[in-house]
Amino acid sequence: MFRSKRRQYGGDMGHIRDRQAVVIGGTGFIGRHICRALTKRGYEVLAIARKPAEPISGVGFLALDAVSAPSEDIVRAAQSADLVVNAAGDSWEGDEASMTASHIPLVDRLVDAVAALPRRPRLVHLGSVHEYGPVPDGTAIAEDHPTAPRTPYARTKLVGSRIVLGAADAGRIDGCVLRVTNVCGPGTPRGSFLGGLAHRLRHTTEETPLTVTLVDDRRDFIDVRDVAEAVVLAASSPVTGRVLNVGQGDAFSMRELAGLLIAASQVPDRLVREESGAVHSKGGSWTQADIRLARRLMGWSPKVALKESLHDLWAASATSSRPAAAAARTEGH
Repeated sequence: MFRSKRRQYGGDMGHIRDRQAVVIGGTGFIGRHICRALTKRGYEVLAIARKPAEPISGVGFLALDAVSAPSEDIVRAAQSADLVVNAAGDSWEGDEASMTASHIPLVDRLVDAVAALPRRPRLVHLGSVHEYGPVPDGTAIAEDHPTAPRTPYARTKLVGSRIVLGAADAGRIDGCVLRVTNVCGPGTPRGSFLGGLAHRLRHTTEETPLTVTLVDDRRDFIDVRDVAEAVVLAASSPVTGRVLNVGQGDAFSMRELAGLLIAASQVPDRLVREESGAVHSKGGSWTQADIRLARRLMGWSPKVALKESLHDLWAASATSSRPAAAAARTEGH
């Protein structure tokens, strides 16, 4: 299913492409960055998604709905892969039915497909920090923290992660789970709090000032490019059957993050008004991941400061063509 035979030269990058990767959800926010990171590391990459999107340089594309397509199609697409990444899922805009479909049956079918492959590729599955459920303020959540999710998003994500871990424990697959915190950076969808805020700032004028609801909750945010780097490292690190947290390792005030984005936009303070109100979240009022295990097993640590991440989010929002979402007060990974 790849566009070319193994061991191809990678054009401008000068790499010999002797490794192949399949990224399920490869046209999404996180998936696109994963595809780019893998191509830079010499992988020949095939992005799989239900619908095509703007092409990614050096990345092939296959239109395939992994939820409804015959399992044989998934096996055929990944038959020569060294790495399979599951970056599919509904975070911001999906209802419970769509979340259930993309977080459970899709993972189940993907695991079956990977288990049926003659090769033994590494499966890296993107889970969510929200699988742990709400925690007391000040808690640094380690991988052995009990899981007690309370929202449909978090519950369905946890089931998907358990499918991968169970198959790895049984020896059916070589797989791991990266539990990712809230993600920001260039391309952040408008359905998220920060992506929605950037979109609204783009349309703020003297005639249409911005009114924004801010809360004092603190959350762990990580730049999407750091997430992509974690996936690259997970492909070849000794992490089979493991859960690894991927986050900044700190809890940041949502008020502070909004302020950084507003500052990056250079919208005058007089045009931004704060109002009181509730903000819907997929987790509790506090998230902070303990990322020491990822450092120890993969040599990974976050490199992109949040100020830089939000600056790049703002710059990228100028050319964003993603459809607008009304839920500008929704947060999620």
